[in-house]
Amino acid sequence: MIEYYFSIRLSYNECMDYYHGRFSSLQVVEDSGKTIRFAATHLRPFISSIGIRGRFRLLLTPENKFIRLERVA
Repeated sequence: MIEYYFSIRLSYNECMDYYHGRFSSLQVVEDSGKTIRFAATHLRPFISSIGIRGRFRLLLTPENKFIRLERVA
């Protein structure tokens, strides 16, 4: 299993662009500097009235297939 840690800070309006499909993926820079892109649909459970703020862990298979996205802080 591969894991990446990163922070996200998006306003509610920015989240709605992802939620409604205006953008299909999100690109983040994980803690060691690697750029990671994943499907924006994985963000939906984390959207609140203020948007998305926090630290996350992305878990992938050794073949880079999505397992889960978790909020860690």
